[in-house]
Amino acid sequence: MQTLRGADIVARTLEALGVTRIFTLSGNHIMPVFDALLETGIALVHTRHEAACVHMADAWARLTGEVGVALVTGGQGHTNGAAALTTAQAAESPVLLLSGHAGLSELGRGAFQELAQADIARPMTKAAWTAGSVAALAPDLARAFRIAREGRPGPVHLSLPVDLLEKAVPAAAVRIPDRAAAEIRSAAPAPELIADLLAALDGAERPLVVCGPALCDAAGRAAMAALEETLGLPVVSMESPRGIADPALGAFAEILARTDLLVLLGKPLDFTLRFGAAPALAPDARFAVIDPDPALLARAPADRLAVSGLADPRPVLAALTARGAGRPRRDAWHREARAALAHRPPGWAALRGGAGRLHPVELCRAVDAFLENHPDGTLICDGGEIGQWPQALVRTGRRLINGVSGTIGASIPFAIAAALERPGAPVVAVLGDGTFGFHMAEFDTAVRYGIPFIAVVGNDARWNAEHQIQLRSYGPDRTRHCDLLPTRYDAVVQALGGFGALVTEAADLPAALEAAHASGLPACLNVMIASVPAPVIRRPG
Repeated sequence: MQTLRGADIVARTLEALGVTRIFTLSGNHIMPVFDALLETGIALVHTRHEAACVHMADAWARLTGEVGVALVTGGQGHTNGAAALTTAQAAESPVLLLSGHAGLSELGRGAFQELAQADIARPMTKAAWTAGSVAALAPDLARAFRIAREGRPGPVHLSLPVDLLEKAVPAAAVRIPDRAAAEIRSAAPAPELIADLLAALDGAERPLVVCGPALCDAAGRAAMAALEETLGLPVVSMESPRGIADPALGAFAEILARTDLLVLLGKPLDFTLRFGAAPALAPDARFAVIDPDPALLARAPADRLAVSGLADPRPVLAALTARGAGRPRRDAWHREARAALAHRPPGWAALRGGAGRLHPVELCRAVDAFLENHPDGTLICDGGEIGQWPQALVRTGRRLINGVSGTIGASIPFAIAAALERPGAPVVAVLGDGTFGFHMAEFDTAVRYGIPFIAVVGNDARWNAEHQIQLRSYGPDRTRHCDLLPTRYDAVVQALGGFGALVTEAADLPAALEAAHASGLPACLNVMIASVPAPVIRRPG
């Protein structure tokens, strides 16, 4: 009689659900799955830290729209990986963290690495649970895939007890689900909701549509652009922890303060919008809130709520665009808003670093020119202060940032996943020297798998974001404990088998970028920079 292990069921189900790549770090509890995956076409990327697995899965999910899958072992392997779920959760990224788990038959008896893993992951996920039987493994996986993508996307966790993975059952009793079992339910918005939204927009003088992180992928940005073109009003996406001070949005704060109707499509009313309170928003401005999460509808003040409705933002965008043609336009307001969003202080052009150090503007100017020559490239921004400069200055059709969580450290794993998702196209990650330390060992992963990308490390030998807090809050005499060494991170990468170069002059950076790209290796450009705060964009007057 032919039998299947639980691990075989897991592997075959993942393949049937469309998974082509899993980001993983091995460990005792998941070795049966490693064995079972040999019988599938799923590729593994075997990393050096569990958090890197989740960050890679996060980037893969954001770039493809698929569920990004991370596979780690139990115990501390799980807790290491779960820590990275916070970044995916804030970015509304559909990630599935699969963790090995102590055997069910041993729970409560001091099992190896026994932890309440689902409880640990639950605050950082849409759902988290432990498989309870071999028969439940395939349905659990299909359910996890559906939950991760349905409504407001986000991470899901499933723990896999090792005794279930090892247990064999008759193959005839197993039904492997197909993709239809994980299909999301996304109903078209009610016609009256779209009518109410359009009526509210018609009645506003300075309406502003703001979309959330889940719409910051290529398809979402295209849909936002189509709506903006149709209605002739500003449509903006927000995905940064800097919120209304996000330098990528220019003088956005000015526009927000002047709007009389703020339409939130899948965008939580939270700290990034200063909770909608004055002076960030005019005290008489009204709200229209459309969200798949009923809890978020209740955040807007009831006495200023023009429209409210439960719906997925993507079909709402499409419906507004389809029905919005020929309605009143706000062309003057649209031009004013776009000018504010595009504003960058003219004085930035003259900024220069000191001897042997570049100003971040000089670094970004070179990266911008490089990506202009490589329009299929991807920009990744990470770090406290340095990460804000490329967001403001580097133009690219595809980018990833650390996201609303504000957690740093994901850029090297992000870059690896981005390079795998678009082979042959350059990936440039701009990050700080503090950030580099989180996952520098993943250069070993990139070398082993032959995955080229360019890490441009802005090295000011300190944790600069915290240093700037000390300066602002406590004064220059109390700036302590945030210094780092001016380490040769380029030499570290060379030692791991990659390309490395030290850059101390702005004139040398363009050639260094091209040399790194031409090397075909994972590359680190260690760029010594001046220690300056992140950009703040305000227009005079």
